[in-house]
Amino acid sequence: MSRVLVGSDGRVGEEVQVERGPSGPAQFWRGQTRYEVGELLDSWVETTPWWRHDGGPGRGGASATLVTTRQVWRVEAVRAGRSRMSFAGVFDISWNSMADQWLLVRAHD
Repeated sequence: MSRVLVGSDGRVGEEVQVERGPSGPAQFWRGQTRYEVGELLDSWVETTPWWRHDGGPGRGGASATLVTTRQVWRVEAVRAGRSRMSFAGVFDISWNSMADQWLLVRAHD
């Protein structure tokens, strides 16, 4: 089972701070808690659905939205200082270059 995380503004994803390694996130901070990435499980690119576009002024119109992408990494991570054998979790972390923002979008049980 997985749960989609929603930020305080109602959008999908919680903003996180990420230190990037050569193949993706190496560690991330969710609030004051630091997580260390143990394994990269998967990665892919998503295109924002056209119906989720905020068509406000200066947003580039629908055609700009259709090509807006974000990179997503599925990682296994643990809280810093914990054993990977008993406290590991699986998380989806995305990078949106247009917004210059890292988001924690999903936590898997």
